[in-house]
Amino acid sequence: MDRDARKNQLAEAVWQVILDQGISAVSVRTVADRAGVAVGSLRHVFPSRAELVQFSAELMVQRATDRLHATYTEAASHAPEARALALIGEVLPLTPDTRAEFEVNLALLAERAAVPELHRVRGEAHQGLAGLCGRIVEMLTSEPGSPAAVVTAQRLHALVDGLAFHLFHQPPEADSAWALDIVRAELGEIAAPSSDGVEGCE
Repeated sequence: MDRDARKNQLAEAVWQVILDQGISAVSVRTVADRAGVAVGSLRHVFPSRAELVQFSAELMVQRATDRLHATYTEAASHAPEARALALIGEVLPLTPDTRAEFEVNLALLAERAAVPELHRVRGEAHQGLAGLCGRIVEMLTSEPGSPAAVVTAQRLHALVDGLAFHLFHQPPEADSAWALDIVRAELGEIAAPSSDGVEGCE
């Protein structure tokens, strides 16, 4: 296994320890045990717990970003509102995988005092979502970058953040269609001024 593959394996082990035991259980030893490697082997890749936790957070953000890029490409032929809905669906905890991702992200955020670099990682993730919301508004309106579009993107960002928390706090088996209905309605409102309710609809 090459170094990059080993780093990814160890980061995934961090995520599993968090999901099973919580962030406080993450240590060089518990992660090494979960990954099935010797502690010395882990320390050769990540000399400290802080470096291990930082990389695990960075990898999660990168994978979410890659997933969004793939969705953006796959939905290229969709109507603007359908494409926007597909993108937002990828950042909400709607599936077991994205729900686990959200839970791990929350746990990693709680480590910012112990691992200051997580402030940067979190800031980049926040700006990434803000940028996504800005691009969605550009797709749906004819005035990209205008003051009104900036405010609209901020509102969409806040809505997505809020929905993510609501979805995470409901039981995993609960129906989540209501959240997508709210997003669909918001996207329709954003598109309406430039399309008079016709263009951009599914």
